[in-house]
Amino acid sequence: MNTKSLAESYLKKALDRLDILDLLFKKGAFSDVIRESQEIVELSLKGMLRFVGVEPPKIHDVGSLLLEHNNKFPKDISKQLNKLADVSKRLRKERELAFYGDIDFIPTEEYTKEDAKEAIRDTRLIVETARKLL
Repeated sequence: MNTKSLAESYLKKALDRLDILDLLFKKGAFSDVIRESQEIVELSLKGMLRFVGVEPPKIHDVGSLLLEHNNKFPKDISKQLNKLADVSKRLRKERELAFYGDIDFIPTEEYTKEDAKEAIRDTRLIVETARKLL
């Protein structure tokens, strides 16, 4: 397996998971939409990095790496990297809270339909951008 085929594998995994978001949304599982969105975004962005020859670290938010290596991306993709990095950072911050919550933060009560819609919209943008690149 080479770097490009691993990048393609990440994108396939991200694409396969997209449908889960709609199911979770229909069930009103908004916190789970947030969590799954973060994982899809992470896979997509790591696939993009691998595709341009950057080995992503084993962390959940690689947005800063996108910006650091923006010169390795085609111009139409590099224009979107700030937005992609912002989404990655935001969803990374929500990752654990959306899944585990906290004593004063019940995920199933805190996340709204609007939060979930925003996560789905941003996730689709990132997956589509990754698809264009790959």
